[in-house]
Amino acid sequence: MRFVMRRFGKIVLAVTLSTVLMLSMVGCGESDKKDTNGETEKITFVLDWTPNTNHTGLYVAEEKGYFEEAGIEVEIVQPPEDGAEALVASGKAQFGVSFQDTLAPAFATDSPLPITAVATLIQHNTSGIISRKGEGMDTPKGMEGHKYATWDAPIEKAMIQNVVEKDGGDFSKVELIPSTVTDEYSALKSKQVDAIWVYYAWAGIATQVKGLQTDYFAFKDINPVFDYYTPVVIANNSYLQQHKDTTKAFLNALKKGYEDAIANPQEAGEILLKYAPELDKDIVLESQKWLADQYKAEVEQWGYIDASRWNAFYNWLSEHGLTEQAIPENTGFTNDYLS
Repeated sequence: MRFVMRRFGKIVLAVTLSTVLMLSMVGCGESDKKDTNGETEKITFVLDWTPNTNHTGLYVAEEKGYFEEAGIEVEIVQPPEDGAEALVASGKAQFGVSFQDTLAPAFATDSPLPITAVATLIQHNTSGIISRKGEGMDTPKGMEGHKYATWDAPIEKAMIQNVVEKDGGDFSKVELIPSTVTDEYSALKSKQVDAIWVYYAWAGIATQVKGLQTDYFAFKDINPVFDYYTPVVIANNSYLQQHKDTTKAFLNALKKGYEDAIANPQEAGEILLKYAPELDKDIVLESQKWLADQYKAEVEQWGYIDASRWNAFYNWLSEHGLTEQAIPENTGFTNDYLS
């Protein structure tokens, strides 16, 4: 999916901390002036990319009036070039979508961004490597001698190297070519590349729908430390501190939207298509069916973030020199606002 390219671009550039922090001094002040007094609370929710099935529960909650019932009016916006993190940190948006790996530079500093992950949208990391079927890349070692489309991002390449070597392969034999992929199906079918990092719920499903047979392996299945949280809902820290009840109400309404998407993926997909009619209907509906088992997976509580998994990934980044400094355990997330 195309948002993968944007994410890794942001990892390479990290985060313009000084600019964002200056904005946050102004933005958070504006946000904190809000007081419901029994009136509808207005919040802004910024996506990580264009609408897709990661976001379906948000649109279901909007369509079914769950936010309205909670006394909340939600404005859903697409992100600026510097992403949802900057907008949320500045207080221009109260909530948004990000990813644990993308957030690492924001926390690995003496001046961390004032944002916190308050829920995960999908319980497990559904990303991995997709390739044409039968060409030997159903396992990481099989990437040897094949063209992998890379964004040349340190975390990305370190993860690829790790899974290749865990599988007994030689990472130096993987042919890294600059990624220009915007359509995984076309890139694989035309043999522009041999292997691509994807989120299976969209790009993998798209190849199925379009009739291209593929092989796929998930990073979490090779190394459990890569079962990090992606995507997550982030919130502005000042807003969390001063609007606890509204935050809980918002997340409870959002939970209802995702639970409906789990219970009735067909209906949920149709709702997403109403808000984003430009999407391919067949891909959306098949993706919804696939994600119905992934939003909560085995956990009881939608949105729950397991501390051991969160910490394990950040510890791995630190151990491999992929962050400027170590991220203290339990930094950057909370389950306190979930119900």
